[in-house]
Order: sequence, then structure tokens, then C-alpha cells
Amino acid sequence: MVIQLSVALAAVAFVCLVAFVILTLRKGMTTLGETNRTLGEVRNAIHGLTGEATQLIHTANQVTRDVKGKIKTIDPIFESAHNVGEVIQTVTETFKKNAADIGQSLNPEPEKAAVKSKSGQIRVNTKFQ
Repeated sequence: MVIQLSVALAAVAFVCLVAFVILTLRKGMTTLGETNRTLGEVRNAIHGLTGEATQLIHTANQVTRDVKGKIKTIDPIFESAHNVGEVIQTVTETFKKNAADIGQSLNPEPEKAAVKSKSGQIRVNTKFQ
């Protein structure tokens, strides 16, 4: 009788265990199904974003080529402006030098010579050229 009761209890325990495993597997299958749907949505979103990113990269490349072309177009203007600036600087320096030379020839500075007297004092003589 004890053996029959033990076998009956083992059978009931096994049935309960199988029922719990079946419920767990069903829940796992439901979760896997939701995961598959989510992964499908993510794949679709990534494909959409990939297309948009590709278009954005192509647009950026076109803008970059356009800007480079425009820079090459105006580059000679900047070089010419630089050359004009150098010419103006050279002319200005020449005018400054000539003005300084003319100013010195019109108003010569007196040449000063220090002379030490017998008393030990220093006297400055000025001579004009």
C-alpha cells in the first residue's frame, strides 16, 4: 500500500511538473514571438534610416564639391588682392622714405658735439651742415 501511494504521489508530482514546464514553454514561446516581431520592426527602421543616411551623405558630398568649385573660382581674386596689397605697401614705403629724405633736406638736424671744458663741465656745440 505504501508503494502504491508513493507511486501515485510521484505520478501526481510528475504531472504537476510537466504542467509547469508546459506553461513555462508557452510563456517562452510568446516572449520569443514578441522578440521576433520587435526585431522585424527594428530591421525595417534600420533599413529606412540607412536609405536616409545614404541620401544625406550624397547630398553632403554634392555640397562639398560645389563649395570646393566655388573656392577654386574665387581663389584668383584673393591672389590678385594679395598682389595689390603688396604693391600698395611697396608704394607706401617708397613714399615714406622719399618724404623722410625730403624732410631731412629741408630741415636738417644740427650736429651736436660734446666738448669737455677745462672746468670739467660738458658743453654741447651744435653745428648746421
